[in-house]
Amino acid sequence: MRLSAEQRLAIRQLTRAVAGERCQVRVFGSRLDDAAQGGDVDLLLELTDPVDNPAFLAAQLSARVSRAMYGRKVDVLLSAPNLMRLPIHDIAFKEGQLL
Repeated sequence: MRLSAEQRLAIRQLTRAVAGERCQVRVFGSRLDDAAQGGDVDLLLELTDPVDNPAFLAAQLSARVSRAMYGRKVDVLLSAPNLMRLPIHDIAFKEGQLL
């Protein structure tokens, strides 16, 4: 995984600050490929409760993590009981690694 221990800790802390203690976060996509270079950070945020404003939550987490990573592009995918599950969710759950 091409994230330092400090970056992983920052992502976990920011995720909990934005979405609460009960959420989990997974990294998926190109950041899991140690041979790759560059690229954005793809995160799957797993929530146990319904989300009232998913676009705002995803944007808020993306912006905070991006700032912590000096402007690196961050994509946030949400999984919650009230949100539609798409094929990208299956990929993120299958290939992603919990932080």
